[in-house]
Amino acid sequence: MKILVTGFDPFGGQAINPAFEAVKLLPDSIGGAEIVKVEIPTVFGKCAEKVEQAINQHNPDCVLCVGQAGGRSSITVEKVAINYCDARIADNDGNQPLDCKIKEDGENAYFATLPVKAMVENCRKNGIPANLSFTAGTYVCNDVMYRLLYMTSKKYSHIKGGFIHVPFAVQQVTNYGDGMASWEVSTIAKGLEYAIEAIAHNSEDISVHMGATH
Repeated sequence: MKILVTGFDPFGGQAINPAFEAVKLLPDSIGGAEIVKVEIPTVFGKCAEKVEQAINQHNPDCVLCVGQAGGRSSITVEKVAINYCDARIADNDGNQPLDCKIKEDGENAYFATLPVKAMVENCRKNGIPANLSFTAGTYVCNDVMYRLLYMTSKKYSHIKGGFIHVPFAVQQVTNYGDGMASWEVSTIAKGLEYAIEAIAHNSEDISVHMGATH
């Protein structure tokens, strides 16, 4: 098995993005799967173009995109991407879409095809706080997840895809005051490793309750 793992470059005035910083720390093999690591731009549309280039270059079995969700206190494995953009801030090319679809011919939403509950469970079993999330937002993270799942539904049906959000790195929150969640990048990387291990070991997802109550 070959798994393509992507992480975004820094955005929003930050010096680093813990997504790709953690991806860079991943071993080259996890659970018997070969790991390919690629940085992608925090730019609407272009992010998925880079993902598709990597798909064509490496022919992976699975694609896992990773992004930053500042303020979240756990690794959150995303279940669903929506066909909608509303950017609170501009992306790294200055784009700031408002109330628009990502793909006119796409479904209103796509569900991740990776074993998302198994990924959460394996993180938890290994001491990493993790949760299943039902919103990837309306920024570039949702954009790349939606475009990836659109691609796999239309062109690459043999590829499973999904997305993980990670917390801020410790060095990003020095001026945020009390209460802002942050992790060491090495801990984020371990969480990603356990999630990827679950991808390698589970061809189908596990059946456990992880629904939201709000």
